[in-house]
Amino acid sequence: MKSKEILKQNKDELARMLTEKRVKIKDMRFKASSGGIKNVKEFRENKKDIARILTVLKKDN
Repeated sequence: MKSKEILKQNKDELARMLTEKRVKIKDMRFKASSGGIKNVKEFRENKKDIARILTVLKKDN
């Protein structure tokens, strides 16, 4: 997700997206430990998205 897209969202949508990304990373960790994940780059992308969302949320305060 691009930062421009994140900046267009309101706080409620950002909070929802943040929880979704965190749950997704949690699920991916379980799949990775069992060897069922193919796209390992997705971890990095989700972590960066979380960082972008948190940056926008902190900036608005």
